[in-house]
Amino acid sequence: MFDGFVLDWVDLGDVTLRVRHAGTGAPVVLLHGHPRTHTTWHAVAARLAARHTVVCPDLRGYGGSTLPPDAAGHAQSSKRAMAGDVVELMARLGHDRFAVVGHDRGALVAFRTAMDHPDRVSHLVVMDGLPVIEHLERTDARFAEAWWHWWFLGQTDKPAERVINADPDAWYRTSPPELMGAENHADVWAALRDPAVVHGMCEDYRAGLGIDRDHDAADREAGRRVACPTLLLESAHDDLDLQGDPAAIWKPWLEQPLRHRVIDSGHHQAEEAPDEVADAVLGFLAE
Repeated sequence: MFDGFVLDWVDLGDVTLRVRHAGTGAPVVLLHGHPRTHTTWHAVAARLAARHTVVCPDLRGYGGSTLPPDAAGHAQSSKRAMAGDVVELMARLGHDRFAVVGHDRGALVAFRTAMDHPDRVSHLVVMDGLPVIEHLERTDARFAEAWWHWWFLGQTDKPAERVINADPDAWYRTSPPELMGAENHADVWAALRDPAVVHGMCEDYRAGLGIDRDHDAADREAGRRVACPTLLLESAHDDLDLQGDPAAIWKPWLEQPLRHRVIDSGHHQAEEAPDEVADAVLGFLAE
């Protein structure tokens, strides 16, 4: 896994990020979702590194990356803070402008990076994600039933950490090692059994229900939109369309026409259909 990649821990001041990077050419950063770590990208990253410099970090609070002490409004886990990590990390690695690809929670970070740092992002790829405000404003009984973990993980009065850490093996479900890749499977499960990581993941969702929504609302009120070319990769066997046509929902947030492709996979596209994902990203970045 990640043959030829360098494994680093990069100190950014507030946080230290665990990151793998390799390759040459135009840089692209890959951002994982919940409850994964950067190792979810192992098969996709290998393909992309033949043409690009590929950077795969653990988001702050996930995997081997650290998280600052809790702040008011869960600001330490906001997507704005995570986007700042991405920009600073890429600068430390010598990349002032780069493409960003994000899946699930990583899609929220990728979107925020493009919104907050338009001069740094050349291309945006979002995988199975929408701006968080779009999900929350459309919430109904069907969405709450299907995506109930958003509300569970976001609780503070009765913290989810107590339930999860009591028996993480009973709480989480993943694909078996032969489908995920043995090293990826082991890396994810080491993270899921770490109480500090569980707290970081819950804080991510708490920020999503509050401060992240506020940031989206402020952008919409000000008329700010993503300036760079944008590609949406939607899983064929997931439920991103539960609240409506994802492409139509994205349209008002973008200055350029959306590219949209459906990937023949379940939710974890990078693990279930890595060649299709890599082909889609490579084709988009070559435009």
